[in-house]
Amino acid sequence: MKMDLRDWRVAGNAAIAGDAALAIEARGLVKRFDGFTAVDGIDLCVPKGAIYGILGPNGAGKTTTLRMLLGIIDPDAGVRRILDADRPHDVAHAIGYLPEERGLYPAMKAYEAIAFVGALRGLPLKQGRERGRALLEEHGLGFAADRQIRQLSKGMAQQVQILGTLVHNPALVIFDEPFSGLDAINQGRLERMIRDLAEKGTTVIFSTHVIAHAERLCDEVAIIAGGKVPFAGPVDVARDRIPPQVRLETREPDGPWRAALPGDARKDGSLWSFSLPASGVEPLLRALIEGEAGILSLSIERAGLHDAFVAIAGEAAAKALEAGETTEDAR
Repeated sequence: MKMDLRDWRVAGNAAIAGDAALAIEARGLVKRFDGFTAVDGIDLCVPKGAIYGILGPNGAGKTTTLRMLLGIIDPDAGVRRILDADRPHDVAHAIGYLPEERGLYPAMKAYEAIAFVGALRGLPLKQGRERGRALLEEHGLGFAADRQIRQLSKGMAQQVQILGTLVHNPALVIFDEPFSGLDAINQGRLERMIRDLAEKGTTVIFSTHVIAHAERLCDEVAIIAGGKVPFAGPVDVARDRIPPQVRLETREPDGPWRAALPGDARKDGSLWSFSLPASGVEPLLRALIEGEAGILSLSIERAGLHDAFVAIAGEAAAKALEAGETTEDAR
């Protein structure tokens, strides 16, 4: 018997309810705009206290997914549970959100802008002003507390908005492309801030099209391509989709040891390259030594997240991702 949408939502909510270890769980999220399916059946499970990356090229559906999780827009199908609540708006006071489209009132002073963002999440203005000044001092921007937003550089204004996202001490922080527009120094500061938040037990989710940020920061990632999630889970599991690569240099050019090399072994000058056999490195070493290969060097290189992204999402998505990175670098 086919379920209608209401029955499906009830069944889905029953299935995901009550997992206290998760900050976010979503099942089968779908969103369409004028006949175009922007998000097509996405599943996500974000552990509490994790740094979780949503990785994909521009236009993949990252922002739409975040907006559904936050309740800014409703899914056309699927269910979501945020901080143990079925309705995102019921826990809005415990969520910090930095949208991709930045925006602060130009005439506001920096500390007041932080307080205003906090007030939108229920923080009293007086307390927000006090915390705003304290946060600016803590992050090296105390000198700018009484400056109007219009008097700040683009990077400084973005830092003010980030601090506004945190001023009410949220349990869950969601950043949409937070590194966009920041120079290398401020990107490093933001990475440290994200690590500090996680160390305090805050759950941090951020979307990005820059693999390096996800690889350095994330415990888990969801790879989005074409509105779907072909992979969601720990970064190490994603990288393990590709066998580690062995680089081998031997004194002897040939001999019985060659039988130990797998079928994908290829030679470039004196250096052999091949996938690490499933049996592991010890049997390989034994065969090379017994076969008198005369090992000059042997290294094992694990696949990076970029290689994993290509293997999981495909070449087209990887090229779109790289195009986004190039555009960002040029800013």
